[in-house]
Amino acid sequence: MVLVLALTSAPDGDPALPALELLPHSIRRHPLDPARLLDLPETDAVLVDARGDLAAARAACRLLRTAATEAPVLLVVTEGGMSAIAADWGFDDVLLCTAGPAEVDARLRLALARVDAAAPAHVQASGITIDEQSYSARLHGRPLDLTYKEFQLLHFLATHPSRVFTREQLLSDVWGYDYFGGTRTVDVHVRRLRAKLGEAEQIIGTVRNVGYRFNLHDEPSAPAD
Repeated sequence: MVLVLALTSAPDGDPALPALELLPHSIRRHPLDPARLLDLPETDAVLVDARGDLAAARAACRLLRTAATEAPVLLVVTEGGMSAIAADWGFDDVLLCTAGPAEVDARLRLALARVDAAAPAHVQASGITIDEQSYSARLHGRPLDLTYKEFQLLHFLATHPSRVFTREQLLSDVWGYDYFGGTRTVDVHVRRLRAKLGEAEQIIGTVRNVGYRFNLHDEPSAPAD
């Protein structure tokens, strides 16, 4: 599930991207007002509704790109608005407001993948140090003897701290869409990874009936499976 922040000046009940409402993502509305973009809530992706006010949308995109968030910015426009937009606005992708659910989901997935690809090679959180270039991980300086998939799973979760991923999402993002195994594979690898973490196993937290997340030290840990 992706947390999407929709910046819009439209009245309630008028979604910028109707197809998004049909997808299993969490959507939160926020005013399309440059004065209120300096302290946005945490989000995975931002939608900027340019259907009604192209000037405000352009200002919002530029501000988001320079100061407010590192989340990918997707611009939503009408067919007529397409001729007015330009690359220097600073958005990551553009969608017609009439786009269907499959296209919307794919655009979100690809935008988030580009952000992941730009993630730092060196990650440090909750006592875990990960070096992507050498495919090595340490816990409080102690080397962890991880398999390739265990490393990929730990790296993926650690680069998205506190964000909850379903088993299906982890299977897709870590194992890939062409993997034919079931979601039980995720549980098995989480169990093995926790065993290697030892007393720090709660770094990999369980959110019951949902999935897993990487717990930061200052967050309460969910009980293991």
